[in-house]
Amino acid sequence: MPSTIWIGSINFGSTSIPVKLHTAVKEDLVQFHLLHKTDRVRLRQQMICAYDKSPVPAEEQVKGFKVDERKYVLIGQDELEETEPESGRSIDIHEFVAEDSIDPVFAERTYYLEPDNSSKSYAAFAAALSEMNARGICTWVMRKRAYFGAVSSSGGTLKLNTLRYADEVIPAKSLEIEQFTLTDKELEIGAELIKKLTVKFKPEKYVNEHQIRLREFIDKKARGMKITLLKPKHLKATQPDKLLETLQKSLKRAA
Repeated sequence: MPSTIWIGSINFGSTSIPVKLHTAVKEDLVQFHLLHKTDRVRLRQQMICAYDKSPVPAEEQVKGFKVDERKYVLIGQDELEETEPESGRSIDIHEFVAEDSIDPVFAERTYYLEPDNSSKSYAAFAAALSEMNARGICTWVMRKRAYFGAVSSSGGTLKLNTLRYADEVIPAKSLEIEQFTLTDKELEIGAELIKKLTVKFKPEKYVNEHQIRLREFIDKKARGMKITLLKPKHLKATQPDKLLETLQKSLKRAA
């Protein structure tokens, strides 16, 4: 069972539901250390003054905000602490929105919310969110940082997603993607191809092939084996005038 990283409560209206917060994801990536090539001893970082090239000890370091090319505003640690949000133990839900109304581009990290005790109110709230296909938009403070997110329900378990603020998201329209007029035949074949390839989502079918190859590579190299690397194949982009032909070929292969 994942460890508890925060304890608090979900609050909305006059309802308060005690909960424990658990991380819902984990990373299992190959980690490398930076070594000195000649003696294979691990390296350590030092803060070096760009002016006199000398190491600067921690007690002589200070944070600064750049206001122009030659000017910084210096901020002390005690001053930073004065700007920190007031700590609390409450996930405050301000409103509810439709489950599918939140664009995935806003999503950051996912957590599980576990009832802090045998709470019927937790089960009732989870069931109500599922029934209404709704999410609760909320704010909370954790580890000296203010968060904005959404509470949802899946299989009787409440989930908490941290969301990006609106000014952090770059609008898709800024890409100025060229628009094309598609024929009814192209749309029909494209839809039919998607229909034939549509299955129930099973994430266990997919693995991080790069990490697997990297671990195998390291294992073989550690055992002194000869290693041959294969270059990946790259597909050519479909030309606009060949779209219908390409869709028809793909549809035949999927049949």
